[in-house]
Amino acid sequence: MIDVRPFASLGGANHGWLKAKHHFSFANYHDERRMSWGRLRVWNDDEIAAGTGFDAHPHRDMEIITYVREGAITHRDNLGNEGRTEAGDVQIMSAGTGVVHAEYNLEPETTKIFQIWIMPDVRGAKPNWGAKAFPKASKETGFAVLASGRPGDAGSDALPINVNGAVLATTLAKGQSLTQRLGADRAAYLVVAKGAATVNGAALGERDGAGIVDEATITITAEEDAELVMVEVAKE
Repeated sequence: MIDVRPFASLGGANHGWLKAKHHFSFANYHDERRMSWGRLRVWNDDEIAAGTGFDAHPHRDMEIITYVREGAITHRDNLGNEGRTEAGDVQIMSAGTGVVHAEYNLEPETTKIFQIWIMPDVRGAKPNWGAKAFPKASKETGFAVLASGRPGDAGSDALPINVNGAVLATTLAKGQSLTQRLGADRAAYLVVAKGAATVNGAALGERDGAGIVDEATITITAEEDAELVMVEVAKE
């Protein structure tokens, strides 16, 4: 089953400095049909104006992944971590027992990100932050595993998260296809960051999402040059 969620159908809010679209219920947007997808709880499509950002605020017991689409985001937290993550790269924050962080766009132009929250398998873990550059070439031969807590990815260079799931990304040239296997107990959520594609024949435009479940394999074909991000988690 593939549940296509067009960008125009998403909830959202315009705070001036922040334009946010929500694939799932978040803040003042509530839709009982869009609460989560397996252990995936939040997928926000944020545009952050230059020189602004999220002031220091707390989190706990959540795996928070930021995929930068355009621009860059600068992270600071109460554990002493600080870093700048650029377009095409990713940062993770395992909130665990608690962390206070801020995320700023210190660039001269708008920064565009996907902010992804996944519910952890274990509560009360030690907080952790990390960021990693993923060169475009690493995504051109299939899905690159950006962050993972799946047993099969142990020892890989993926950023660690406290959940049996993964965040993946790929780039496809127009007309190029790839096939990805999914286990019977797995769910996936795919968003087209740029371009357009079909997933098992279902059409997705730029920034559209697709919830995928009970599909043994998915075949993705780029209708134009495309960049895609996918989360794979337990179906629950």
